[in-house]
Amino acid sequence: MAKQNVAEQFVDILARAGVRRLYGVVGDSLNPVVDAVRRNSAIDWIHVRHEETAAFAAGAEAQITGKLAACAGSCGPGNLHLINGLFDAHRSMAPVLALASHIPSSEIGLGYFQETHPDQLFRECSHYSELISSPKQMPRLLQTAIQHAVGQRGVSVVSLPGDIADQPAPEKTAETALVTSRPSVRPGDAEIDRLVEMIDGAEKVTLFCGSGTSGAHTEVMEFAGKIKSPVGHALRGKEWIQYDNPYDVGMSGLLGYGAAYEATHECDLLILLGTDFPYNAFLPDDVAIVQVDVRPEVLGRRSRLDLAVWGDVRETLRCLTPRVRPKENRRFLDRMLKKHADALEGVVKAYTRKVEKHVPIHPEYVASVLDELADDNAVFTVDTGMCNVWAARYISPNGRRRVIGSFSHGSMANALPMAIGAQFTDRGRQVVSMSGDGGFAMLMGDFLTLVQYDLPVKVVLFNNSSLSMVELEMLVAGLPSYGTTNTNPDFAAVARACGAFGIRVEKPKQLAGSLRDAFKHRGPALVDVVTDPNALSIPPKISAEMVTGFALSASKMVLDGGVGRMLQMARSNLRNVPRP
Repeated sequence: MAKQNVAEQFVDILARAGVRRLYGVVGDSLNPVVDAVRRNSAIDWIHVRHEETAAFAAGAEAQITGKLAACAGSCGPGNLHLINGLFDAHRSMAPVLALASHIPSSEIGLGYFQETHPDQLFRECSHYSELISSPKQMPRLLQTAIQHAVGQRGVSVVSLPGDIADQPAPEKTAETALVTSRPSVRPGDAEIDRLVEMIDGAEKVTLFCGSGTSGAHTEVMEFAGKIKSPVGHALRGKEWIQYDNPYDVGMSGLLGYGAAYEATHECDLLILLGTDFPYNAFLPDDVAIVQVDVRPEVLGRRSRLDLAVWGDVRETLRCLTPRVRPKENRRFLDRMLKKHADALEGVVKAYTRKVEKHVPIHPEYVASVLDELADDNAVFTVDTGMCNVWAARYISPNGRRRVIGSFSHGSMANALPMAIGAQFTDRGRQVVSMSGDGGFAMLMGDFLTLVQYDLPVKVVLFNNSSLSMVELEMLVAGLPSYGTTNTNPDFAAVARACGAFGIRVEKPKQLAGSLRDAFKHRGPALVDVVTDPNALSIPPKISAEMVTGFALSASKMVLDGGVGRMLQMARSNLRNVPRP
């Protein structure tokens, strides 16, 4: 039996760690690894058209499966293209291993063709970034990288010169057990005791939930019911906490709606559950605040805390709920539920008149119809910008759907690449890319990846021929819009030219039928919907603070546009409020 080389050993370890795909673009320094993948039946090489797509796809796969995913780039420009998608994966806490192939080891530091220093370049977007400079470092260095990515939930980068990848691997050593899952983390008794005391002593408690409530829906609902607490959420908490939630008061933040803001400011005690909510302008500064998070490094970095609790949400609530006293007074909860329902009734009115006849088509109407027609277990990948608004307000979570976007990093062009990674995890599951025309055009070349692998991703293109979120930012800051207009082709014709299903929609009455036709199509499909670029209205009065930056200015902004089926849920919850 021939002796393994370093590249073969590298691929074997990835496969043993559960990696099933390696996304990337081939290149000379990467060739030994690609050839090792070719000869290993446990792992597939996924050839994308741009390395940024590879990193986004790996990050999405990791978010869908919760397991390690991987991507690769050749030396210099090849692996440098990975960096934006890796930043997104890292900030989304997605376990991703990136292979940054490198120039010949004898030439490092001598200004060689395509020379960069990837072990340094990727440090800001990873938990671990190291160079393999000798075959003797394998397999320990790769195992360490995997354990960093899985254990700390983020990116690890291994830089590997092509000549070393082709060298014989060290003699086979005992296989080290790999960490492939995270443990539960329970808070200390002192923190639980203090938290019980604070909850029992507070009259009005509000819960504000983020992505850390994943897997803890039952525990959050039980806890909220016992202490009669309104439950608000950040955007990344929406899919985990809003469904089947009789205590829902909506979302806070730049895209917020409902009564979440009021509930967090009018309580006596605010408990932040699994959220590193970045917009501190939306957080109160005059109420007691407790933060519960499995990552100790994020505790207190957004707001002043009265108590920091290190633990995952589910384990913390399992310890906490049996010990707190039930609250009988639900006046605060009922008042917030009514405020929430009233707020949603108000914004819905803006787009209920003749919406099915309005041309160009209201994007809110597109999102609403999409929400109704998409599968109950669909995965939605969402472009940054106005697509974030439509997903936040119209895509209804139910515990089986997933909504993934660049919600922490805020990159353009993420939806299509993320849809590729999501679809590879399950070809039978419906995956919908909610793409803006600006984001789609930026990485449009990887629509060809859908065609090449016959991935049945459905791209719903919100085509308003503008960078409308940027335009909105300019207007809020008192600037005339400039450089935000896109001159677009007929994207449906482009899709057909690529060999996919493509249809263009310019009138509302065409929309539902076109979406149904796309969903029925067995392969990739694109629905190019011409939407109204003026869908958002700016408030007539803008305070001075609103021009100091988008995060602060948008805190006062009225984003008219409805909230879809969330209004129905709010009405239902309000009907359940006990009457005197």
